[in-house]
Amino acid sequence: MMTLRHMEVFHAIMVTGSVTGAARLLNITQPAISAVLKHCESRLNMKLFLRAGGRLQPTEEALAIFPDVAAIFGRVDAVGRLAQDLVGGKLGTLSVAAAFPIANGYLAKAMASFLVERPKVRCTLQSLTSPQVLDRVINREVELGLAHEPIISNAVDTEELMSWSLNCVMPEDHPLVERDEIDVRDLAPYPIITYQPQIVFRPYVDRAFSQAGIAPTIAVQVSIALTGIMLARFGAGVAIVDSQLVDSMGIPGLAVRELTPRIEAKTLLIQPKDAPRSVVVNEFIGHLRKVIREDGV
Repeated sequence: MMTLRHMEVFHAIMVTGSVTGAARLLNITQPAISAVLKHCESRLNMKLFLRAGGRLQPTEEALAIFPDVAAIFGRVDAVGRLAQDLVGGKLGTLSVAAAFPIANGYLAKAMASFLVERPKVRCTLQSLTSPQVLDRVINREVELGLAHEPIISNAVDTEELMSWSLNCVMPEDHPLVERDEIDVRDLAPYPIITYQPQIVFRPYVDRAFSQAGIAPTIAVQVSIALTGIMLARFGAGVAIVDSQLVDSMGIPGLAVRELTPRIEAKTLLIQPKDAPRSVVVNEFIGHLRKVIREDGV
């Protein structure tokens, strides 16, 4: 087993490339570094470094371990930065992780207007996939997550933020633009842009076509909605995706039409299980709901 002290010394050697550098980084003596490293290698029963040309070269085992150790110290550094912010008089913090279309749409707008009213609050906003958002919340790297359902974990609490549906996105001069809504059967003659099979929404799209008795021409498969939207903008086909970014980002040259039957989904707020909400988080959730309501998202 590696202790935290072992990891600290190992990390310092990997970062600096030498015992001397590690000693300087940790403000301890070189013999102390060497002693901890020797004890660590003895506990693990394997070599982590070999000497070559007067420098320590990491073994394959050390290279395999390093990413996980670096991640641990990355989180330690994040805690240190947070502590410095608090000591420096920055009285509020808000850390949010959100799925890409959410983070780059109405959430960005809500956070910007929230900060205008609260200039001393310091925010972080991570744009990720929904599984990555869940991981950040479970590991308490962020206070709040926003992601698309389903979210299945006993380690978090969820509540519905909003419901929405996948829509058709197409160029403004597309033949189907004249219709207020588009039946899935109307899409049979046209190339379709939609999500890759591993994306959570794709089975719903496939089911809609199957129930309509349609074998669609899937021209392009994408991992995020924005890519599908831009492909539609440049004429690759009709995109069946989350269309909220069209309005929130002001993308020109596009038309959005409702698809029938509706393919509905929900956006969820996610927090660590039984975690108390700070005043800042509560205020931000209230502000976010207000922005969504006013914009009619």
